[in-house]
Amino acid sequence: MNMNTKIYFIRHAHSEFSLAHEETRGLSERGWSDARRVADLLAAEGIQHILSSSYVRAIQTVEGLARNLGIKVETDPRFREGDLASRSHHFEMPLEALKYVYDNPGFKYPGGESNLEIQERGICALREAVSKYRGRKIAIGIHGHIMTCMLNNFDETFNFDFHQRTNKPDIYKFTLDDQFNMAGFERLWRPAPM
Repeated sequence: MNMNTKIYFIRHAHSEFSLAHEETRGLSERGWSDARRVADLLAAEGIQHILSSSYVRAIQTVEGLARNLGIKVETDPRFREGDLASRSHHFEMPLEALKYVYDNPGFKYPGGESNLEIQERGICALREAVSKYRGRKIAIGIHGHIMTCMLNNFDETFNFDFHQRTNKPDIYKFTLDDQFNMAGFERLWRPAPM
C-alpha cells in the first residue's frame, strides 16, 4: 500500500531583522497579517500535525493554524535556521557570502555551519517526523535557508536561486514516498499584490 507523507514547509512570515535576537524576535505587523492568511490558506488541507523550529517567528507563523485545527505545535530545535557564521562575524556582502556556501556546501565561515551540516540536522529531524507520522499531513514552521538545504537533499535544483525566489512567508507542499524520495512538489503560497 502506498503511504505517501505530505509535508507542508511553511517559511516564517516577515520579522524585523536582528541578529542579537535571532531566536526570540517575533513577527512584524505585516508578518501577523500574513500568518492569518497562512492559516486560512491551509484550513482545508487536512493537516494533522504541526512541527516548528524553536525560533519565535516560526512558531508564531503556524500557531494560528494550530489553534484553528485544535492541535498543538511541536517544536524541534533541529528545524532552526542555519547559522552562516558566529553572531559577531561581519559580512561586507552577505548575499555573496550566502551564495558561496551554496556553491561550496562543505565550507563554513567562522563559528557557522556548512550547508551540509544544516542539511544533515534538518533531514534527520524530517526522517524522524516521517517515521512517526507516516502517511499523514505534517506542517513544519521553518526558515528559508535550512528549508532550501533540506530540499537540496532530494533535488539539486533547490539552490541559491531557489532560496532567493522564496518569500516570507511561503508555503511548499512536498510529497515523500515510502522510500523517503520526493514524489511531488508544489508551491501553495500566492504573495499578495504590493
